[in-house]
Amino acid sequence: MTAILRFVGILNAAVWCGSAIFLTIGLPAVFSPDLKRLLTAPGAGFAAEAVVGRFFVLQYWCAAIALAHLAGEWLYAGRSPLRWNLALVTALLAVALAGGLWAQPKMQMLHKDKYFGATAARQTQAAREFAVWHGAAETVNLLVIGGLIVYLWRVSVPTEYPRFGSFSKIRG
Repeated sequence: MTAILRFVGILNAAVWCGSAIFLTIGLPAVFSPDLKRLLTAPGAGFAAEAVVGRFFVLQYWCAAIALAHLAGEWLYAGRSPLRWNLALVTALLAVALAGGLWAQPKMQMLHKDKYFGATAARQTQAAREFAVWHGAAETVNLLVIGGLIVYLWRVSVPTEYPRFGSFSKIRG
């Protein structure tokens, strides 16, 4: 059973990390010249928004599975989760929630205003604000990728626990 638990933890961490890397490397393909001709500039942005929305849902699921994995290790294997792993998963979940529930809706509104704002001044202002938000989101995503690589490493390397109880528990 511990092998299955370990496999689930590694697989989840790999999917979680891979999705964040895809967002940084793969999503810009939506803005390639070929797709821009097909979709137009606003259409490519709306397609990217749809992908980013699903990305955040995947982030929530992966964080929930990671928390369940830590709880499973604690309950099944009898070892308490490492504080560092728990803190890392909790921080990554908090960033995903902030991105999906706060930053993404703000960027969607700015994207709409950028192309369909009431005035030309509003469109220009929205374009500048969107660029700042987009830069911040990319920076945070790079930090998340770093955290996920660390988490993948920590999950894939087995923790060394003593084979037997400590000698301080033996009474003579």
